[in-house]
Amino acid sequence: MSFSDLLDDIGGQGRFQFINTILLIIPGILMASHPLLQNFSAAVPDHHCQTANNTVPGSSWNFTSSDVLLKAYIPVDEGTKLSKCLQFSKPQWHLTFQNASFVNITETQKTPCQHGWSYDRTEFSETIVTEWNLVCDLRHLRQMSQSIYMGGVLLGALIFGSLSDKFGRRTILTWSYLQVGVVGTCTSFSPSFEIFCTLRFLTGMAVSGAVLNAVCLNVEWVPIRSRTIFGTLYAFSFSIGQMLLAGVAYTIRDWRKLQLTVSCPMLLCFMYSWWLPESARWLTLKNKPDQALRQIKKVARINGLANKGELVTLEVLKMHMQKEVESSKVIYTIYDLFRTPMMRRITLCLMTLWCCNSFAFYGLIMDLQKFGVSVFLVQLIFAAIDFPVKLLASASLMYFGRRRTLGGFMLLAGIMIISNAFIPYDMKTIRTSLAVLGKGLFGAAFTGVYIFTGELYPTVLRQTGMGFGSTLARVGSMTAPLIRMLEDYLPSLPSIIYSAVPIIAASAVIFLPETLNMPLPETIDDVEVQRKKEKRQQNKDMEKKIPSLSTKL
Repeated sequence: MSFSDLLDDIGGQGRFQFINTILLIIPGILMASHPLLQNFSAAVPDHHCQTANNTVPGSSWNFTSSDVLLKAYIPVDEGTKLSKCLQFSKPQWHLTFQNASFVNITETQKTPCQHGWSYDRTEFSETIVTEWNLVCDLRHLRQMSQSIYMGGVLLGALIFGSLSDKFGRRTILTWSYLQVGVVGTCTSFSPSFEIFCTLRFLTGMAVSGAVLNAVCLNVEWVPIRSRTIFGTLYAFSFSIGQMLLAGVAYTIRDWRKLQLTVSCPMLLCFMYSWWLPESARWLTLKNKPDQALRQIKKVARINGLANKGELVTLEVLKMHMQKEVESSKVIYTIYDLFRTPMMRRITLCLMTLWCCNSFAFYGLIMDLQKFGVSVFLVQLIFAAIDFPVKLLASASLMYFGRRRTLGGFMLLAGIMIISNAFIPYDMKTIRTSLAVLGKGLFGAAFTGVYIFTGELYPTVLRQTGMGFGSTLARVGSMTAPLIRMLEDYLPSLPSIIYSAVPIIAASAVIFLPETLNMPLPETIDDVEVQRKKEKRQQNKDMEKKIPSLSTKL
């Protein structure tokens, strides 16, 4: 008997499971905007050097006839486009005449912008780029700020993952909601770029803690046969959040107001999160069976099975949790993820899948302006593609298994992105379509790796394993914005790297056991027993093949 059997008895797919999932989905929708917020809050509008005292007509981008006067102050790049980072050391008035030539203009007559920049504010009224002039020599600070946010997500995975095992899933989840709401709101009042990055770092920590504990709390309250359904439902919260972000950002073009809008509602989620029941698995493992029993009876009442809930006693609970209770007497650490052969194999493969999928996913979605289409439209399409693809992934996970689905989706996504690297930039529709499909496949792979990780690790190490996997994912997401800097040397190089990594990493699923319709392992011994069964099955298959070959010979 296992705890999953007990959940089936009190309503494995009952009213409680759906209410619990919805209450976890709502903050998931809000938090989905934070990793992608800089597509809008850090958007880079067209810009050129501002002239002394901003006295030249046209410097505020009312380009009609005054555009001709600007040519006396600012060089022209790429035919007729004003230079973004250079100006003339002295006005070149002869260039304002029709058919004027740049032949006699030398590089010594050009100098970097001396008086700041003028920005095109038709699409965005204010971004962190326009406010703190993160252009030209400072342009890489934009990517750096996103890497700093991802660094916070990484640290949050390390800290909140271990704290969750010590203080409980709901306690850390509630704190994470509060931190996202308070720190995210404070970010909108940042007086400097340095403070902005610090607050974004703390927001990233809280978002990581909230997601990890929400996934764990969701999984630990549903039985085996329902894991895929409820896991996929929660994954849809991020897709919905990304779609809403496109609409909110389209309405609010100032980065401070946008930041405030996506952060404040988290305080409401903090207030109702106290209703969420703590994981009965965790309570039992922490020698709190009385509290676990109360939660189980509460769940049974909500599911309309109060009579069956009353039949659950401390003895029944301990019987279903016997293996986990015995193993909980041992203190587990990250070292235990590598201690035994099967655990070591699982951890190394999941490290590869988490890191590489996250690297490619965030490398693709963190610079939507590069497609040359409205950034709001691209964001909306990128989010909308998740629904059909994740439904396909859900069906594939249930019928074809975790290994084939995860490996196949990562491979196809990589092929989509590497194809994009060789398509001309003027073919915007084709490039955007391939990128949308690639993003959808990466998102579906994320759903698969979340579910796969929760099923591969035993209960005593599940949250530690999820936290460690998420940590590796943040290493990938931190690295992704930095790779974008390689565009200065070869424009197609980042896309080639973003696609090659997941294609190679997809092979890691070959070494993982299939978990479709398998009971959750409770202890490390359960994982190793499964490995021995696999070996015996492989030997039997080989024995069957050898006689058949001999007969043919």
